[in-house]
Amino acid sequence: MKATRVCATVLGLAVSALAIPSHAGTPCPALLGERAPEAAAARTIVITPDTKYVNVEGGETVRFVVGERAFAWNFNGSLIVDMVELNRVVPPDILNHKVRAFVAPDPRYLD
Repeated sequence: MKATRVCATVLGLAVSALAIPSHAGTPCPALLGERAPEAAAARTIVITPDTKYVNVEGGETVRFVVGERAFAWNFNGSLIVDMVELNRVVPPDILNHKVRAFVAPDPRYLD
């Protein structure tokens, strides 16, 4: 009787594990920061077709220029987020290739 319960529990856990979406480890956009007015940006980064990554600091607001279009992002999200896929946060139809923003720790919170 106990062996049947153990098998049922193991089977249930296995099925539950399969139901976890593949993006489960990806933070929600709110943890990545927030959209900002372009005028609030402290600096501008131009993204070209060859750009694969950019470097930013936590707490920094950056204006990104892609061709004729632009958007600004404030990297004020979670302190544990060290990389943001810009394609997840950019307005639609601006980026046509993957660009990652590597986020250095916010200097205000360093000892």
